Amino acid sequence: MVKATSPPTLYQQDLVAWYDDTVTKLKAGNFAALDVEGLIEEIEGLAGRDRRELESRVEVLLNHLLKRLYVASPNDYRGWELTIREQRRQLQKLLKQSPSLRQHWLKTFPELWGNALSDAREDYPQTVFPDRWPSSTDIDGLLSEKFWQRL
Repeated sequence: MVKATSPPTLYQQDLVAWYDDTVTKLKAGNFAALDVEGLIEEIEGLAGRDRRELESRVEVLLNHLLKRLYVASPNDYRGWELTIREQRRQLQKLLKQSPSLRQHWLKTFPELWGNALSDAREDYPQTVFPDRWPSSTDIDGLLSEKFWQRL
């Protein structure tokens, strides 16, 4: 027996056209005509995307902070500092746009630290890195302090 399938929705066929159609309906107040399931899926996706971006940028920041603090390679310091600066700038923008991501940062910091530490240890097996972040995990400090200047 052949199972009847419904024709693909606009959401399934063309996402940009679906976005345009959804915005038009929202602006017109035509809420009954909205594809609510698609709208929910997209909004959930946006929140997840922002969380993943935060996690990725924090891992890169921590990894480069570790390298700058512990790897004796003066020729690489400038590059690591530039990466640190860029990750901080992008994280500040992300947190300004979505302050609630600060809670996600705090919740995921131990895992992100572990990932960054693991990567640093794999990349520089001869370097001794601390098992724990050696300074405060205060978000504002991590986004501004030049920890290597304290050494």
